[in-house]
Amino acid sequence: MTATVTISKEWIPRIAAFCCNWCSYAGADLAGTSRIQYPSAVRIIRVNCTGRVDPEFVLNALDKGADGVLVSGCHPGDCHYTSGNLKMRARWTLLQMAVEQAGINPDRIRLQWASASEGQKFADGVRELTEKVKNLGPFRRGWQ
Repeated sequence: MTATVTISKEWIPRIAAFCCNWCSYAGADLAGTSRIQYPSAVRIIRVNCTGRVDPEFVLNALDKGADGVLVSGCHPGDCHYTSGNLKMRARWTLLQMAVEQAGINPDRIRLQWASASEGQKFADGVRELTEKVKNLGPFRRGWQ
C-alpha cells in the first residue's frame, strides 16, 4: 500500500530580502538556528550595508519576479559604516514614490531594522510582508 501525498496548490509569495551583513543577515541566521518559523519563499541577498542598496536593486528584483522586497538593516545609530542605514532611510521615501510611479503597490516593499540578536523580529517582518503581499496577489502572473 502506498501513501498518498497531497500537494498544496496555494500560492506562496516570493520575497527578495536585502539584508545588511552585520545585523539583519546575522538576525536571519539566528532565526534559523533558533528554529523560528518564517515563510520559506524568502530569498536573502546579503549586502554589506543597507546604504549600499540602490533603489534600482528593489525595482529590478520586482521586475525579475519577486512579489515583494524586504530591506533590513542595523538600527539607526548602530551602523557599522556610521551612516549607511541613515542613507537608506532617507532614500526610502523616494523609493516608495518610484515604486508607486512604476505602477506597483508600495505595500510590496518593506524597510525594517533588525539587529543580530533579533531573529524573531526579522522573522516577524518577513511574515508580515508575506501576508501583505499574499493579500495583494502575484505581482506577475505566469512567472516561473
